[in-house]
Amino acid sequence: MQVDIQVLDKHFYLKRLFLKTFCRRVVQNAWHGSEDAVVSVVLANNDFVHQLNKVYRGKDSPTNVLSFENELPLAGDIVVAYGVTQDEAKAQGKTFSAHLAHLLTHGTLHLQGYDHLTEKQARKMEKLETKLMVQLGYADPYKGV
Repeated sequence: MQVDIQVLDKHFYLKRLFLKTFCRRVVQNAWHGSEDAVVSVVLANNDFVHQLNKVYRGKDSPTNVLSFENELPLAGDIVVAYGVTQDEAKAQGKTFSAHLAHLLTHGTLHLQGYDHLTEKQARKMEKLETKLMVQLGYADPYKGV
C-alpha cells in the first residue's frame, strides 16, 4: 500500500515528528484492504478544510478530518486540519501526535467503509480505532472524552 502525503500547512512540521514517516506508519497500521491501494493524506490549515467541509458536507465550519473514498487503486483522500487538531488535542489533554494518529486512523477506516452514523456502527468503529491505537503504542482515544 502506498501513502502519498502533501503538507499544505507547515505548522505540522513544528511538532517535530518525522511527519511523513509517522503518517505512513499510522495509515498502514489501519489499512486492511488491497495492497495495491494508494491513500492520499493532505495536512492542511483550517481554512482549506473549512472550504471542503462547506462544499462537500454543507457545513460552514472547519472540522478535524475529512475522508473522501474513491475506487481502487486510489483508495481515497484523508484531509486533516492543523488548527482544529491542535485545539482538540489541548482540550482533551492529549499530545498532538496521539490525536493526529487517531484522526488518521479514523480517516483510514472511513476509506474502508466504516462509519458512525448509528450507535452500533460507532461502537464497532470506536472499538477498532482503540485496538489500532494501542497497536501504535497510544492509549484508548475515547477514554476521558
